[in-house]
Amino acid sequence: MCLAVPMKLTAVNSGRGIVESGGVQIFIMLTMTPEARCGDYVLVHAGFALTVVDEREALKTLDLLKELVREGE
Repeated sequence: MCLAVPMKLTAVNSGRGIVESGGVQIFIMLTMTPEARCGDYVLVHAGFALTVVDEREALKTLDLLKELVREGE
């Protein structure tokens, strides 16, 4: 089973990007999502943005992930 995490795209440069979530920033490849723009939420897995997602859905998913972490503490 794989997990893709919604993250906000904060920078784009030549098919690469920087995404942020929860204060963590990482570099990713935008090969599969050339339409992604700064401010979009993308699903990230293994260093790649897989798809652009709706902001509301991304935030709901992030809230659920935070809840799971709290329950596991």
